[in-house]
Amino acid sequence: MARVEPQWRAWMQRWPEAADLAGEPAGEAVRAWGRLGYPRRALRLHAAAVAITENHGGVVPSDEQQLRDLPGVGEYTAAAVRAFAFGLPSVVLDVNVRRVLARAWSGVAEPPGHLTAVERALAEGLAHSADDPAQWAAASMELGAVVCTKREPDCQSCPLLTDCAWQNAGAPEGAVPTRRQPRYEGSDRQARGRIMAALRDADEPLPRRSVLAEVSDEEQAARALSSLIADGLVVQDATGLRLP
Repeated sequence: MARVEPQWRAWMQRWPEAADLAGEPAGEAVRAWGRLGYPRRALRLHAAAVAITENHGGVVPSDEQQLRDLPGVGEYTAAAVRAFAFGLPSVVLDVNVRRVLARAWSGVAEPPGHLTAVERALAEGLAHSADDPAQWAAASMELGAVVCTKREPDCQSCPLLTDCAWQNAGAPEGAVPTRRQPRYEGSDRQARGRIMAALRDADEPLPRRSVLAEVSDEEQAARALSSLIADGLVVQDATGLRLP
């Protein structure tokens, strides 16, 4: 959050309304995204802003299906917008919320690898029975992120301690295998990041050779650049390479 907040504040100051963002080239969204990672999300945000401006009069819809029809908006994002922006009962399930439900209600250390019908039914029941759905969504996320953490949960300060099924069962260890994070150093992701950084910092298109020189491995550089062009994050024309 500390890394994202400055970018978010700058973004909202520059583009407070969907129409403001829609009126700029998509490349400006990518540039403003900076080094947050997954730059395709910036393209999707720009495309969503265009759709909101053209199809919804510049107002973010509250209807779930209309939200999910926007570019880059899936089940989780639509539910979060409905809960936090409109205070509507929504099933907001990120990894932290799922861990809280698994421990406090199901008595297991970790949720299954994939969302199950049982988890969804439990989450729906809790969301729809809450006096304040938005508050419940925010509280459950915060509880999982700050208190009911994966490796070192602070159970003694948890408001659910006495009713927690996992604690009452003796806090058994989980049997869900952990996934190793792919190595970043030397990866194609790092190569893509270096190319994107060079283009974000440039005021005009760059020659292909200078962009490829950002990565020491020539084959990896070419592969990374090709993938960025395919993703629509880089445009190649007669002037050189640039953001869209």
